[in-house]
Amino acid sequence: MSESESATAPQPLGGDAASRIESLDFIRGIAVMGILVANIIVFGQPHSAGFYPGAFISDPGTGADAMWAAQLVLVDGKMRGLFTLLFGAGLLLFMDKAWARGATRWLQVRRLAWLGLFGALHYFLLWRGDILFLYAVAGLVALLVAALSRHKLLVLGALGYVVGGLLDAGSSIPFAFVADTDMGDRPIYAQLAADLDASKAADFADGMLETALITQGRYGEWVAHNVSEHASSFAYQLQDFWIETLPLMLLGMALYRYGLFSGGLAAGRQRLFGWILLAAGTALSVPVAVYTLAGGLTYYGTLAALTGWLVVPQLLSTLGLAALLGLWGMHANGWLAERIKAAGRAAFSNYLGTSAVMMIVFHGWAGGLFGQLSRGELYLVAAATCALMLLWSKLWLDRFRYGPLEWLWRCLTYGCRFPLRKSRPASA
Repeated sequence: MSESESATAPQPLGGDAASRIESLDFIRGIAVMGILVANIIVFGQPHSAGFYPGAFISDPGTGADAMWAAQLVLVDGKMRGLFTLLFGAGLLLFMDKAWARGATRWLQVRRLAWLGLFGALHYFLLWRGDILFLYAVAGLVALLVAALSRHKLLVLGALGYVVGGLLDAGSSIPFAFVADTDMGDRPIYAQLAADLDASKAADFADGMLETALITQGRYGEWVAHNVSEHASSFAYQLQDFWIETLPLMLLGMALYRYGLFSGGLAAGRQRLFGWILLAAGTALSVPVAVYTLAGGLTYYGTLAALTGWLVVPQLLSTLGLAALLGLWGMHANGWLAERIKAAGRAAFSNYLGTSAVMMIVFHGWAGGLFGQLSRGELYLVAAATCALMLLWSKLWLDRFRYGPLEWLWRCLTYGCRFPLRKSRPASA
């Protein structure tokens, strides 16, 4: 650690509550709970069930198709998008404070390196839906352009998102037509159709094997399976990060520079644009849900809906939510708002802690509910876990400076141990 960075170590950047942007904590709290809602199906059912209802191994329950559509329109992609925007904003906020104190990018590089390690452990040991490693990789690239103007960050982020979205849509949508329509019967597409069928069958077979390992409580074999069969998917993030994650981070950095989260924009205009973007994104999402339902919720049809047709609507909804929640978070101070902000301040602990709680709920060596619950019942598990986040986060932060994993991350970043418990006020 250099001398200039050592000087800042006793008081980590952004560590004091007074220096925080409360709207970021508020939105982050909403996002970390929303991510659980988006992922709860994958926690309690095979991974494919996260987008394809036909992969459920239990009765999905009454109204399951309607709930799938509601999740697609209101949740899928939006919460992850918010979380990614905020990561970009937080990265730049951290760097602004670092530069003001004479530190360099290397402080953030160390921080991201530790985040990547947390992400790798999370992926292989708890849940392979991890996003932390992806954030670490994209964050390292975002650091290279962190000093750019807000306009350039906005343009880079928008262009990157459009190019990445076109690539995603350009693969998933044609695949759906080949797999689900007469197009697949044409000789020119026969091999592709066969390959798509084989890929789908392999995905189902992997899901059944994972189901056996999870339901039978064979944790060690499940981890070994993750390493042997899914390490390639983990490594793929090294080349896939720029399609969505990096552009959204750059957009979050630009929005932070424009003052979206700190009152730098006229409130009336921000509110107007927020509602317009959210309404447009939702209006464009509804026909996608209706079209996919009418097509019979096929494997490649639902995948195309999530990763192809909704690329633009998801961005519009995400930006709209960021604008509206940013305004709300600046002034929200009621009982619920304070607990949402606390959940956001402990978002790292909540994100990883959720995976640990879900493992206890669903794996066979503990709760054993994997593959047992309907879609509606899984949402109830998510709601109960969100309530737990709101409960423990506020209680913990009333007594401690940081969430437990936030504290560990800071200590590792700076290479020293910081006080965790808040100082007690001196008696009169």
